[in-house]
Amino acid sequence: MSDGSRCLELSTHLLQLLVHKLRADNMSVENLQGMASMVTSLAMLFGVLHTAVKFESLHMLATLLSQKESPLHDALRSMPSTIWKSHIRGGIIDVLQNRVVSSEKLQALLLAECMMSILGENWLSEDHKILDNKNAISVDKFVLLVLQSARVEVAVLLNELAFSKYESSKSSQTDDAIIQKQRNLAILFSLIERIIKMISDASSGEGEPSQTICEKTIMQVITGLNETISLVLDFLQDAKDHGQRKGDDLLAAVRIVGSYLAETPYACQEKTGHLLEFIFSIEGQDESSPFYSVRFMLPMLSQITTTADGCRTLVSFGGYKAVIDCLIKMTEENGMMIDDGSMFLACDTIINIMSNRKNYPIQMEPCFIRLLQALITWAGTTDASSVIMTASSLCTMVMELTSEEFLLSFSGFDPKTLGSLSDLIVRSLRQDIPDEDREQLNQKQIIASGYRRWADRFPSVRNVVHQHASV
Repeated sequence: MSDGSRCLELSTHLLQLLVHKLRADNMSVENLQGMASMVTSLAMLFGVLHTAVKFESLHMLATLLSQKESPLHDALRSMPSTIWKSHIRGGIIDVLQNRVVSSEKLQALLLAECMMSILGENWLSEDHKILDNKNAISVDKFVLLVLQSARVEVAVLLNELAFSKYESSKSSQTDDAIIQKQRNLAILFSLIERIIKMISDASSGEGEPSQTICEKTIMQVITGLNETISLVLDFLQDAKDHGQRKGDDLLAAVRIVGSYLAETPYACQEKTGHLLEFIFSIEGQDESSPFYSVRFMLPMLSQITTTADGCRTLVSFGGYKAVIDCLIKMTEENGMMIDDGSMFLACDTIINIMSNRKNYPIQMEPCFIRLLQALITWAGTTDASSVIMTASSLCTMVMELTSEEFLLSFSGFDPKTLGSLSDLIVRSLRQDIPDEDREQLNQKQIIASGYRRWADRFPSVRNVVHQHASV
């Protein structure tokens, strides 16, 4: 059909009626291939046309590609031609560079997030050129265009959400309108998180060879991200000032802050330090207690606690107890699925705190006993030496604070649990660690030296160790 023809317009409208009913979940291979071909056709309309059909194609692409974990994604990844990716990139450039309403720019940014979700973060920085495309721009300009557009929309939404929450008597917005703004904010945050990941890979040299972002652009992106994260922290400060600590928008704000600080743990240091205690209290709308807010911050916490100042910051308000509670929740029966990555980060944070405890008072508390139980549970699920050594070294540090008699006086810590703890210590001491694995060799040294300090206070553990391992 020729561009601008009535037939093209009518067929696009007909397709719009169908797209919202199409689900790829149960489709045959043949139908999935047909859907993939339809996506490529829509991509061409979106990338090439400059009529209302362009925006109709944009909406349909966003609807189709935003279906999470869809078999359609696999079909698109296996498409032999990459021209459809270039058409989508060109269409996004057209929308973001021109004066169009904010809702259309949001749709274009959602489509960019979908493409990164399907094809990987590096899609944004791949150099896909379209012949005879007068609007083509360089990879660097495209990255900056997407980020700057997302940053503008985030700033607007944060202001509007703060106004609707804290100036409700003056606001005429409906609950549905506020919920839609929160959804849009979550999409933008997800896009920015992917850009953070892409820039991190590009900076560390882990990106794909097709990445061509120059160092100047990387620095401009980092500057922009710093400014946006600072705005997000201001949004959290507003919530703190108004006594608001529950909401999915607040949790999403914590998540993007955690994602950025995982890469640059000392960025926005002053604001983050003042807000950390409040951040640890934030709950999602359906949460009964904070969990994800602490979990999102673990990558940053594991890094800042390698310094005495970072440890003091966390200890000053008892933040290490929140980390312990988060770790425990990840191992509870019928609770969260154990995520070894998050577990290691939580353990590293607590180990750092315990290693520096001479600089601040750390007393034996019930949370440490529950921590021992959680570590025993975690190590009991695997034979991986990294898990065994990490769990055992942290247990060893906690055991220096207490005695066998005290542990057994605690409800829920019975001789069977003590036996499991003994077995964990033995398993760690019997690990055959390669000479090149410095981290696990250091952990084994921590376990052995710690054992010698507390062995007399744990006669049952000492007896098991003497029978089955050498120290």
